[in-house]
Amino acid sequence: MPALLDQFGSIDIYLFDQLLRGRIIPGMRVFDAGCGAGRNLVYLLREGYEVCGADADPQAIDAIRRLAASLAPSLPAGNFRAEPLETMSFPDGWADVVLSSAVLHFARSDDQFTAMLRGTWRILKKGGLLFCRLASSIGMDNQVQRVAGRRFRLLDGSERYLVDEALLMQLTGELGGQLVDPLKTTVVQNQRCMTTWVVRKNAGMPPAPPR
Repeated sequence: MPALLDQFGSIDIYLFDQLLRGRIIPGMRVFDAGCGAGRNLVYLLREGYEVCGADADPQAIDAIRRLAASLAPSLPAGNFRAEPLETMSFPDGWADVVLSSAVLHFARSDDQFTAMLRGTWRILKKGGLLFCRLASSIGMDNQVQRVAGRRFRLLDGSERYLVDEALLMQLTGELGGQLVDPLKTTVVQNQRCMTTWVVRKNAGMPPAPPR
């Protein structure tokens, strides 16, 4: 177990599945939107991927910069920036793969959710892959309490912005993407639901207009 942790860190098991399927391979540029301290990036840094990330928390960026310096010292510290997803300074179409793991459900409103998602999506190149894990109401529709809009109080007492199947399918089309896998939802008993949304950006299609 320690050897696996050293190699992969605390990687999301559903992201690990994408690696096993050969969808994220050496030579790809990977961007982690809401990277935190880098729990999903240990393997990618070790294997020499060109990795960038952003997080609104400066302390998290300090931590990921230290991690990157130890595992991939040739990566510039500027690859990791303390920025909100809505206004990131990274260029459009930079990444072959964009990760968004347990981030979007912290949106406080529809407008912020849309801004965070579109800020994340614009960094993905045409033909690139978005891997997203976020809280949803799928499988627990009648067990969550609406606070306002799509903000709900979950059974574990936390509040999250929740998506559902209809919204994710609508967004897939509006963004100009195609599902790579069917939506997959894990129901954590008496706590919450987490949905995995994997989308490929259509090649040759203009970005969706602002809403």
